[in-house]
Amino acid sequence: MYVIKRFEDKVVAVTGGAKGIGKACCLRFAEEGARVAVLDLALEDAVATAAECEKLSGQPALALHCNVADAASVDAAFKAVADAWPQGLDVVVASAGIYSGQPLVEVPLSEWQKVIDVDLTGVFLTNQAAAKIMMKQTCRRSPSGGGGSIINISSMAGKTSWSASAQYSAAKSGVIGLTRSVAMDMAPYGVTVNAVCPGNTMTEMVQGVAATIAARDGLSAGEWLRLRAQDCPLKRFAESEEIAGVVAFLASRDAGYINGQAIEVDGGMVMS
Repeated sequence: MYVIKRFEDKVVAVTGGAKGIGKACCLRFAEEGARVAVLDLALEDAVATAAECEKLSGQPALALHCNVADAASVDAAFKAVADAWPQGLDVVVASAGIYSGQPLVEVPLSEWQKVIDVDLTGVFLTNQAAAKIMMKQTCRRSPSGGGGSIINISSMAGKTSWSASAQYSAAKSGVIGLTRSVAMDMAPYGVTVNAVCPGNTMTEMVQGVAATIAARDGLSAGEWLRLRAQDCPLKRFAESEEIAGVVAFLASRDAGYINGQAIEVDGGMVMS
């Protein structure tokens, strides 16, 4: 199959890049020729993903330990990317995230804070670290070339919601608001900033969620997954690669005039 090399020699950093949607994004950018930095708390898995990226791209890849909830860890990871590839940072995907869901009155404050720290503060810290690099490099690039692209992974839970998901919905809604604000701040530097809002996507995290929530609802994990597949008109889950395809489009020059948007990739779930 012929693959367009839209990101040949570009530098791409992905948080949460070891698994799930983040890994699919790493592999998609590598397939299109990018040098990929895989940032993740699970370093061993990040190393494995980076090795896959190198095979696809023929370019060097990095695996870096990164706890997105810790400012020092995020700054250190992005410094390592800048040191490895001083030519500049072209694309950042903030994909690291966790899920936790309990009925409202059963949510411990510690659990609320944990989800907010990773899913919202982690995106903020990632955007901040990326912005520091991208703002400095703009003067070295022509306006037509753009100053880079930041894509934040939100969720359909950021646009709609359901019961027993207060912390997750709040965090993902916050990512959309954050994206719009960062887009305004970065526009003068030629950097576009957008969010992608996946619907139900078949990842390891979703399979873990199924096991937990299904038991609460008196269902098996398989039964719960089959029910959730009916939530959208297409009657199926998305594959991580389908989300990665939209992320790659938003990072490409074809999307150079798309900015501050939160794009649903949910099979029509919100529409329906």
